[in-house]
Amino acid sequence: MKAPMLEVRNLKKYFPTPRGQLHAVDDVSFMIERGKTLGVVGESGCGKTTLGRLILHLLDSTDGRMLFQGEDITRPNARRTKELRSDMQIIFQDPFSSLNPRMTLGETIGEPLKLVKRLAGGGLSAEVRRLMDSVGLAQRLINAYPHELDGGRRQRIGIARALALDPKFIVCDEPVSALDVSIQAQILNLILGLQEERGLTYIFITHNLSVVNYISDDICVMYLGQVVEKCASEELFKNPLHPYTQALLSAIPSPDIFASQERIILQGELASPINPKPGCRFAPRCLYATEDCMQVQSLTEVSPGHLVACRRVNQIMTKEGVAE
Repeated sequence: MKAPMLEVRNLKKYFPTPRGQLHAVDDVSFMIERGKTLGVVGESGCGKTTLGRLILHLLDSTDGRMLFQGEDITRPNARRTKELRSDMQIIFQDPFSSLNPRMTLGETIGEPLKLVKRLAGGGLSAEVRRLMDSVGLAQRLINAYPHELDGGRRQRIGIARALALDPKFIVCDEPVSALDVSIQAQILNLILGLQEERGLTYIFITHNLSVVNYISDDICVMYLGQVVEKCASEELFKNPLHPYTQALLSAIPSPDIFASQERIILQGELASPINPKPGCRFAPRCLYATEDCMQVQSLTEVSPGHLVACRRVNQIMTKEGVAE
């Protein structure tokens, strides 16, 4: 059996603050198969972007392990980190601030190739034009600057730049959240088309559940640095089990104006991510919280491929004979 493209084991990232350690990512584990997409969803501040940056070594992890194609890349040296840049890339959220305003479209796309000294001169120009074609950018724009383009074209530049070194794995950090809805659909279809064409593996980070359902094979739901539910995309939308996931899904607008929709309104305040107490971090806002929720929660497989970090759910599923 082939090793997964990426395996993350008990990954942690704590930031020091005057009041203690901020647990941005806390004991996160998952695997991504080759050519698949793992969606990571959750509200702002849940740690999903930090998770993506840890995987790419844009931030150093506090603890845990990461394996890429079976190789431990948790603490690579400078040379190995540079080599990994060819295999692991990122598409940033804001297509304007992620581009150098003083570099033309062609210079931006060609920069990774120049940095690794793969191409120069006519060969570099030809490769830049090929990459432009692959993401749907007209070649007449090769000398244009970011401020001369709309958001959709800017994001296509970011995608072309990420593809320049022919990576195997890409972190898509909310790549469509800053775009108009019609442009979002174009970029999503482009990302899916490139995955099929090149066999790419994605982590797709977003707060938009409709988007993650469209593009992901599996989904991780994060809350205050922890994964609270993980399963196949279809299973999550058909059978959400964690109370937080249920609340998120209830907030998705229905296109049918006559359909009755029961919103789950969360009460209470967010738990502090600084030196958090043991137990469920969602408990202060949960409708079903009990004293049992103050104990340590761990991801448990309650049905094949469906993992939930909720003692109440585990007990219910056990009573129903779904889990042992």
